[in-house]
Amino acid sequence: AFAESGAALISVHVEVVPHLSRTISLIKELGLRAGVALNPSTPVGTLEEVAADVDYVLVMTVNPGFGGQTYIRRSTSKVRAVRALLDRAGNPAPIEVDGGIDAQTIAEVVVAGADWIVAGSSVFHGKDPEAAVRALKAAGEAAAARRRPHTTPEGRDA
Repeated sequence: AFAESGAALISVHVEVVPHLSRTISLIKELGLRAGVALNPSTPVGTLEEVAADVDYVLVMTVNPGFGGQTYIRRSTSKVRAVRALLDRAGNPAPIEVDGGIDAQTIAEVVVAGADWIVAGSSVFHGKDPEAAVRALKAAGEAAAARRRPHTTPEGRDA
């Protein structure tokens, strides 16, 4: 149904699918990019067998369910661990983060390896959403300039 509605990407929570590899293959067979979402308490190791196959990984930096939650600090090390796992698999797939992202936490996750950022409350609960987006973008770009590029196992920049 998502593919028929025009979706380009679908991510699945690893906790809810019994056959993660099969689900990723099905998404790709539909011509979509396949991602895997990790809840805060889900170990990075659950991606081990599909690390070479995913098109992106979503690291939830709060528990899914409602906006306005505080960023879970240990998520930064999880982003680093996901990046390392993807790099070992030779997969330059981007890492997405979602939850508690503001002008301070964006720098932390970008330096750790996040490429795609989801921000809700920090944008829409303020007085000036446009200014909030500009501040997030500036903080993210400054952090990206400080980040070491990730490399494939062959030593190439990914």
